[in-house]
Amino acid sequence: MIILILFAFLGGLITILSPCILPILPIVLSGSVTGGKRRPMGVVTGFIVSFTFFTLFLSVIVRATGLSADVLRVTAVVVIALSGISLLVPSFQIAVEKLLSRLAAFAPKQNTNDGFLSGVLVGMSLGLIWTPCVGPILASIITLAATSSVGVNAVIITLSYALGTAVPLLAITMGGRSLLTSHPWLLANTPRIQKAFGVLMLITAVAIYNSWDRSFQTYILDKFPAYGTGLTKLEDNAIVRNQLNSLQKGGSMLSNLLESNYGNAPEFIPGGEWINSPPLTMKELRGKVVLIDFWTYTCINCIRTLPYLKAWHEKYNDKGLVIVGVHTPEFEFEKEINNVKKAVTDFGLTYPIMQDNDYKTWRAYANRYWPAKYMVDKNGKIRYTHFGEGDYDETETTIQKLLGETGAEINDKVQNPTYQVESRTPETYLGFERMAGLVSPERVSPNNVVTFTAPVSLPKNSFALSGAWTIGAERATPQTGATLTYRFDAKEVFLVMRPSPNAKGGLRVYLDGKVVTDENKGEDVTEGNVKITSDRLYKLIKLPKAGSHILKLEILDGDIELFAFTFG
Repeated sequence: MIILILFAFLGGLITILSPCILPILPIVLSGSVTGGKRRPMGVVTGFIVSFTFFTLFLSVIVRATGLSADVLRVTAVVVIALSGISLLVPSFQIAVEKLLSRLAAFAPKQNTNDGFLSGVLVGMSLGLIWTPCVGPILASIITLAATSSVGVNAVIITLSYALGTAVPLLAITMGGRSLLTSHPWLLANTPRIQKAFGVLMLITAVAIYNSWDRSFQTYILDKFPAYGTGLTKLEDNAIVRNQLNSLQKGGSMLSNLLESNYGNAPEFIPGGEWINSPPLTMKELRGKVVLIDFWTYTCINCIRTLPYLKAWHEKYNDKGLVIVGVHTPEFEFEKEINNVKKAVTDFGLTYPIMQDNDYKTWRAYANRYWPAKYMVDKNGKIRYTHFGEGDYDETETTIQKLLGETGAEINDKVQNPTYQVESRTPETYLGFERMAGLVSPERVSPNNVVTFTAPVSLPKNSFALSGAWTIGAERATPQTGATLTYRFDAKEVFLVMRPSPNAKGGLRVYLDGKVVTDENKGEDVTEGNVKITSDRLYKLIKLPKAGSHILKLEILDGDIELFAFTFG
């Protein structure tokens, strides 16, 4: 944990050298030429609080309120524009200061003319609109936030990143103020300098509103492709990767709690139909060993664990092991029983599976992950948990241990095949609620058709759209001829898709500018094309080894919906 905190702080510290910091520099420097001496500290404080909060909880706010994330972004842009106007119009600035003085009356006694509160307001807006150049640590935190898996560790790591970023920002602001006060000519022309920064802030606000800041970053990267490429390498090392794996598996808050105080396993709470079995209860399963597996049928991490579950069911079912798959859907179409039944048949699953469409059983177990396994002993006590993939020998050893406690004779050798996930690209959602990594210059307009354009080159772990797309809360719906281009670093690429009703959806797959070959294609690709016939995860790319590549999808039939990329 300390390693991640340290590297997150260092990652934030060197962000000042990256191209993503350039569009917000006018806003940061404005703190040098206006307000009292504490205004720079206010800007930085507001930035730290806002960036930490919105990085972790923006997805939750969007889902809880129904507001588009764009509404909050536009609000922040308006605040920045008003701050620019206050630098241009002295009477407006006086009115703002009076308002903030009244608000300060409710706070502890302090000098209300020192610029701290107005700086906090600008800093909070800055924290909401700024999109950093994401390295492995922040990418993992964003993934946890998107799945509502935020714990104390995630908060501390994100706060550390924000503090690291804030240090050079504060240095720039304080340095600018020192320069201004130490040179008589600059001091004498302060009003003109303030007005110039007012204009710059208005231009910046307009640019951010129209997403020109992303176009500017793309232009810089096109002209200087090597600019900033080495910055995230600081975080990309074996120590950090191991720590991130533990964090994403939930190895901190929840697992520590369960390891020290197991308690009784909660009951199954009906949330749909049962498959392969009549409804079961934990009470009637007393005396048996129960493995509860939280999964969803389009999750590649879940799919990769199914062969192990099937093998354990076959080996230990007659010795007292009962596996219960709790199917908790990530997307709306995963709630449809016919889709789940088809997936169960396709995967060859024969053990009991229950639908948990209302997340009631998920919440009863305080679960946060797909996949997640809970081992329950003969007395109904939780004795072991595992989140994510891996540790299959450890899980099977626990199965044997708990079965031994029931009196079963176990002589089977534990020797599970291994699977190594080599991806360095995070899961990517294509609906506006959890979308991250889009670099097309156009703004997403929720549930409306937008014609996107793609930049000449893509930063690592980012994607671009071109042509006409409709971006919904969970999915992106393209029109015929549209394309999606993704620069990824992985061995395998998967995409959750579904056809629209009565559609003959299809797309063409390109890898590094050419139609994907048989040597590199996933099993759902035939002669470079994919036919989308059902709601499921499609396997697009399978390379001999992981590496950085450009994937391009050309939409042959617009009657399809795209939900999320995952990588292996």
